[in-house]
Amino acid sequence: MNTILVTGGTGTLGRLVTERLRAAGEAYEVRVLSRHSQPYAVDLREGTGLAEAVAGVDTIVHCASSPRGGDEQAARHLIDAARQAGVGHLVYISIVGVDRVPLGYYRTKLAVEELIEESGLGWTVLRTTQFHDFVLRFLRTSVKLPVMLLPAGVSDQPIEVGEVADRLAELAAGAPSGRVPDMGGPEIRALPELARVYLRAEGRRRPLLNVPLAGRAYRGFREGGHLTPERAVGEVTFEQFLAGRPRSRA
Repeated sequence: MNTILVTGGTGTLGRLVTERLRAAGEAYEVRVLSRHSQPYAVDLREGTGLAEAVAGVDTIVHCASSPRGGDEQAARHLIDAARQAGVGHLVYISIVGVDRVPLGYYRTKLAVEELIEESGLGWTVLRTTQFHDFVLRFLRTSVKLPVMLLPAGVSDQPIEVGEVADRLAELAAGAPSGRVPDMGGPEIRALPELARVYLRAEGRRRPLLNVPLAGRAYRGFREGGHLTPERAVGEVTFEQFLAGRPRSRA
């Protein structure tokens, strides 16, 4: 039996990866690591208790991440513990465009990729476009204003998180594969179009205002650095995603 540790195993993605792996029955022992999940309640930024969590582990699926910072420090602690425990495979989820869009969080994700590649461990890195959930959170924030303010000229290619979880579970069950092909959602849609889809699904109305922004990161998004049209392998559209969600309260 292989033992697989999922970091961030109670989060949006990690929870689904854990479910997929456990659904395989007795093929795997699956450990969930998060800051509050017993018996492996570990803050990766501190690293305390990490050695016990990775002892006897064959594969780590690293889903834990925070836009608030600390990902590089967490990755260093995880890599050090994995080396000492003799872990054979480290799988990492990253984002399409981390090497093209100069956003701070993207730069951090790229730095973690480089740490993993240089770790001496067997590794696999999967980049995906943003999840439907991320787009939904952005639109739910925007709709709170009398006018929905949207970055002008920006499109997105949202993907269903469950499809990403399926792929990560598949990669965790296999051998280290290096950088695997990206995963993108089925459609590239302009933000105003996604906003209108959301408003129709919620039965709400808002005028839309496209706002030009400044900076290199915005230019990177406007130029589509976060998109992968040649890897539009997802199947669930944004409309289908919203149809499966309860309406938010007005």
